[in-house]
Amino acid sequence: MKKVLKGWLIDNSVTTDNKTDKILLLASAGSLTLDDVLEEMYKQDTGLRPETLHHSVTLYHRVLMDLILNGYSVNTGLFRAVPQLTGVIEGGVWNKEKNSIYVSLTQDKALREAIAQTVVEILGEKSNIMYILETEDKKTGLKDGSATAGRNFFVRGAMLKVVGDDESVGVTLTNASKAVTKLTDDLITINNPSSLTLLLPTDLEEGEYTLTVTTQYANSGHMLKSPRRFGSEANPLMAVVIAKVRTRFDKLGKTLFPYRGIVLFLIREQRLPW
Repeated sequence: MKKVLKGWLIDNSVTTDNKTDKILLLASAGSLTLDDVLEEMYKQDTGLRPETLHHSVTLYHRVLMDLILNGYSVNTGLFRAVPQLTGVIEGGVWNKEKNSIYVSLTQDKALREAIAQTVVEILGEKSNIMYILETEDKKTGLKDGSATAGRNFFVRGAMLKVVGDDESVGVTLTNASKAVTKLTDDLITINNPSSLTLLLPTDLEEGEYTLTVTTQYANSGHMLKSPRRFGSEANPLMAVVIAKVRTRFDKLGKTLFPYRGIVLFLIREQRLPW
């Protein structure tokens, strides 16, 4: 299969002194699950039944996790996985409330070779769009999309400043059950066009959330008459699959309609989720 990544030219919000500096924002081809991957494998005419493929892959996952979480550095050819322990140890005792296990993934030879063969297509220039480039858990310093309840969560991008008098303006957290928690204004501790710092509520339960930013902010000091809305989990601005024990990298998705962004993340836990 030919490997092609497509991207839009956008302003680089980091180099504010250079007004012509551009970066590429990935245009996502979509979000896939394990079942989607298995279906693609089955199309390769392997001669294996779907249930055999599923069993083989799930067995591979289980064995891989067992090895990694027993202290092995595992090189799969596609990636290298290394377990790491984070946090300060007090009194020589492991504290699940303050310490955590983290699995670091780095690309390996097969993936590096595939990257070298990948074509990048520039779709053109987009301006005045809302996008998110990265997030950071200020407690752990991790930029993998994970977050810690009760701690600061940093979001960097463009057109993010939360302003406007429409009742929908603000930052909300939506869990898997579709229950919505709206952050009060005082929990948005830094509110800039290129970045937000959010103090996450202390009572958030662990799990996967959708972070939604809705604003009437526009360039040149203007305000939109009403917030522009677009977005669903099918078209995320940034889709990040996180665990408290991190095993997968984030994936930047399609750009949403200007002035609304969505990012998925999990509140960090201190134990293995499997």
